[in-house]
Amino acid sequence: MRVQSATLAGSVVSGIFASACCLGPLVLSLLGVSGAAFAQRFEPLRPYLLVLTYGLLGGGFYLTYRPGKGKADCAPGEACEMPRASRVGKVMLWVATLIVLLATLFPVYSVYLF
Repeated sequence: MRVQSATLAGSVVSGIFASACCLGPLVLSLLGVSGAAFAQRFEPLRPYLLVLTYGLLGGGFYLTYRPGKGKADCAPGEACEMPRASRVGKVMLWVATLIVLLATLFPVYSVYLF
């Protein structure tokens, strides 16, 4: 469960950093903060952060929906048993994926917002 939580959190954080070049100035200007152009410094890192984000999301989906290998080796309740993802964990993984997709596509649909 810890690996899934770390993968999910890493996906969301790197997705936010990947979209910082686009969302950062908008959010800071809406808050009245001048000089929000510093967020453009993330623009050269955006492709790398997007690869990291989608890699972490892929890892999260693999850990959540992986086939049940090794079930014959472990009996229920033993130390080697891997816990399955709960329904809440699966929903949060899909919510994080939706947030990352919206943040990734922000440069495309932001021209229609303003």
